[in-house]
Amino acid sequence: MAFMRVEMFSSVLHTCVSADVVIPQAVSSEIGMASREAEGRHPVLWLLHGATDDHTTWQRRTSIERYAAQRGLAVVMPAAELSAYANMAHGGDFYHYVAEELPQLMRSIFPLSDRREDNFIAGNSMGGYGAMKIGINYPDRYGAIGCFSAGASNGKPRGNKSGMFTDERWQLRNFMQTGGKDMEGTLEDTCWMARQNLGREHLPRIYHTCGRADFLLDDARRTRDFFMSMEGNPYQYKYREYEGDHSWEYWDAHITDFLDWLNLDDPGVKIVN
Repeated sequence: MAFMRVEMFSSVLHTCVSADVVIPQAVSSEIGMASREAEGRHPVLWLLHGATDDHTTWQRRTSIERYAAQRGLAVVMPAAELSAYANMAHGGDFYHYVAEELPQLMRSIFPLSDRREDNFIAGNSMGGYGAMKIGINYPDRYGAIGCFSAGASNGKPRGNKSGMFTDERWQLRNFMQTGGKDMEGTLEDTCWMARQNLGREHLPRIYHTCGRADFLLDDARRTRDFFMSMEGNPYQYKYREYEGDHSWEYWDAHITDFLDWLNLDDPGVKIVN
């Protein structure tokens, strides 16, 4: 795999932005790494970070590059601050940046596929919420969504003993993102948007997982109950719970479950030992 840190200008955010990118590379003599090369433009995972993190964190705390190499998958990891991947009331338009501008910028630089069946979006915590929101709001652009340790609408943590958040910080963050407005029936209302999509020709598949000791487990289970109540399971929604909490140990262990579930095996893809 080739690894690049991209510094570029965002016209949406009116500032310079950063993203980490890994791209499949055909090699035959790299010790300890099996790689897979796809002909033409690469399938791509848009991988979103959580609150308190940035574009470097998936690279630093997991083996995502090694996992992607085995599958011939490009990975784009953008920075999105504490935005909840929203057009913030008091901040940047991160929703439009990640959902619209970023793919255009990346495809102008790298050979990334624009076919919906080759594009996947996933993330952990705030990034899991963002991935589900963006993936559902753009069903014609993504073949699958991966949501780790989050729900379709993350509320204030209940029973949180970690000291990670205080009520004041949580309220301030929500105010920065929404301005205190009711988001029901808007693009920020992911369950509402999921219902609006019913009847469309293509819907993204959803893989959703959360640890049984995670402080967002209630939000994850409410999301599970919503999707499982939809007749015929139109999103091919799959939910899994395992032992674990809101941690990188959990996300590193279960990102591979999602990648396996994508089933990227294809006759046109060759393994390079």
